[in-house]
Amino acid sequence: MYRLERGKETRPGPGVVDALARALRLDDAEHHHLRELAVRAARYAPEPAPTPSRTVRPHLKLILETLRPSPAYIVSRAMDILATNPGGLALYAGISDWPSAQRNLARYLFLHPAAHDIFTDWDNQIRGCVARLRALAGTDPDAPDLTALVGELLLKSPDFAKLWDRYEVTGRKYATKTFQHPQVGRITLAFQGMQLEGTPGHRMGIYTAEPGTPDHDAMLLLDLAATTTEPRPAEQQR
Repeated sequence: MYRLERGKETRPGPGVVDALARALRLDDAEHHHLRELAVRAARYAPEPAPTPSRTVRPHLKLILETLRPSPAYIVSRAMDILATNPGGLALYAGISDWPSAQRNLARYLFLHPAAHDIFTDWDNQIRGCVARLRALAGTDPDAPDLTALVGELLLKSPDFAKLWDRYEVTGRKYATKTFQHPQVGRITLAFQGMQLEGTPGHRMGIYTAEPGTPDHDAMLLLDLAATTTEPRPAEQQR
């Protein structure tokens, strides 16, 4: 630890990293992030990470369809929307007005005019979004998909720029999310995100509601309304 403090240790081992995390009273997510940074620093000549694939395998798009009426989507590590079922796209009201290649959850939160009204806890949503991007930047700072997105948001959104300067890598995770949706009104849904095997960086997000509740009825209505406007459900975004 002493050598680290004096700047003489540039590749600290796991024990030193763990001791530093305890001294700084880091939570589990922050501790994990510090370990990833230490691993990266220990590499003499790290190879640049390959450009992440945007291809969504057919069986994953089939899974999105079988999840209906639950809104569901697949996103890249930089939050690009790669595939959705009808409700998964319609839940983010107005995002379908953008070209497919522009549809990104972070871009939507900060730059779409509807986002502030859609999310009842918009402040919490944007903090969590920036923390996730900041954590990714710490482990892969030269990733072209990330640098392009962050550069755009820094330029266009003062709210993003202010949060980005905080260097927070953890955000509070909520079991439910509430939307004030222009088509179905106020709807509160449980949310689960998960990494997908076989495609690094891809995540699936799924919203659910208990059958027989007003939220479930609203979810059914959203799926029905979205089906009439989205002729190709679970379509891969290009």
